[in-house]
Amino acid sequence: MGSRKAVLVAAVAVTLATAGTIGITTASASGDQPPEGARATVHVSPNPATARGQEVSITGNCGGGTGLKAVLGGLPDHPALVDIHVVDPNPAHYRATARVSDQIGSGVGPVMVGCGGEAGVTLLVTRF
Repeated sequence: MGSRKAVLVAAVAVTLATAGTIGITTASASGDQPPEGARATVHVSPNPATARGQEVSITGNCGGGTGLKAVLGGLPDHPALVDIHVVDPNPAHYRATARVSDQIGSGVGPVMVGCGGEAGVTLLVTRF
């Protein structure tokens, strides 16, 4: 599992670097697709202001990927999400559940998904 998280973190890092290079606002405003490898969408509900221990739902579309393979909330050494379970890996509309860590504080952290060739990221906002 550790190597899968390392690959996911590396894929998201490349995705974020690429997105920064092309400019997210420009890509969105012109209707262009995100770069290949960064086309998965991610939604966390409820968000913002989730509570410690609260269950959240992670949903989205794999954007051409083969299906939901991994979900990572926070950083590997400081997880914001624990007890992550893939409920439905369907690439057209995947669903996973997780619980917000009891150790998390107020702030913003990434929630990343690996979808078999495509990655996606969103932000989880917590306030305590």
